[in-house]
Amino acid sequence: MHIFSIFLKVPMKYKLAVVISCMSFFSCSKKVSSVVINDTLTAKATLLYQDDFSNGLEDWKIEQMEGGKAEIKDEKLEITDVSGCTIWQKQEFNGPIMITYDAFVINEGGAQDRVSDLNCFWMAKDPKSMADIFKNSEVRGGKFSNYDSLRLYYMGVGGHDNTKTRFRRYMGDGNRPLLPEYDFSESKMLLTPNKIYKIKIIAFDGVVQYYRNNNLLVDFVDESPYTSGHFGFRTVNNHMTIDNFKVYALSRATK
Repeated sequence: MHIFSIFLKVPMKYKLAVVISCMSFFSCSKKVSSVVINDTLTAKATLLYQDDFSNGLEDWKIEQMEGGKAEIKDEKLEITDVSGCTIWQKQEFNGPIMITYDAFVINEGGAQDRVSDLNCFWMAKDPKSMADIFKNSEVRGGKFSNYDSLRLYYMGVGGHDNTKTRFRRYMGDGNRPLLPEYDFSESKMLLTPNKIYKIKIIAFDGVVQYYRNNNLLVDFVDESPYTSGHFGFRTVNNHMTIDNFKVYALSRATK
């Protein structure tokens, strides 16, 4: 039977729900094939990895301080953290790349429902163990200051009790300078609870970008870019979910 004929048989009170469901399905099934960077460069996007968190956490390495937990719940990664947590993607990715995922910061009155710290690391390497970032996992243990020695990019959204959003470039020697232009305190740069945030991160030939719901928060040009490393979700004293994690290889589109 033709889909339109089936639709006609649906009771009127359910028709809107059917339309919304169909729109959602076709939107989610659409494949990303290209991405525009800095309004001038179009890059070809090829899917490298994806995880909808329906099959466990085998692809992830959890570094978390005592009292917190990270688990799969309702086919999402749910993080309930007390004192600090990093959840690393085990696969190392070589750039240029684009990373996308959905994040949801929960505020329903729970003990850890503190609206703060929707953070992440990317292109991360450990100068003390360049071949294996996980060699020192137990030493780090989820404590934030123990990551200062890594070489990576860091985005902290809604830190300091949801009063600051900051981007840093960790240099691998303990230095992690903060550029004034990426030190935000305006409310539009902070977090609203119980809202889906679609995150997009780009690392392409020295251009480092961070988008939230298609709004560009960071547009940094790195003269000595980090071109490979691991991605990690980072938070502290927070309750949130992650879903639809994807990594794309980017290459210059040819005419």
